[in-house]
Amino acid sequence: MREQLARTLGEVFWTDLRAHVARDAVILVAADLDLLDVGEAIASNDTATVEAWIADGKLTKPTAEELSRWPLQLELRFMSLVVQPFVLVRRPASPPPS
Repeated sequence: MREQLARTLGEVFWTDLRAHVARDAVILVAADLDLLDVGEAIASNDTATVEAWIADGKLTKPTAEELSRWPLQLELRFMSLVVQPFVLVRRPASPPPS
């Protein structure tokens, strides 16, 4: 499963995520979690692990403030992993200069 997920791992621009945000499918993954580990847990329905990450604030939905700021940053990129029906993304480390 990990190899299959790894084929969907890659860098994307904010514009690539807009349709997924519109369908509420984007999940932000904390920097200290491995995207492939999270993808495997979600794909294998490891509810206990996923719920623990959610409770710890390590898996979140984008905030309204982020959703209003990100479209203004044309070069903003995310590492992403597709785990149908979700798109897991690594939050940008810091905003790019304006």
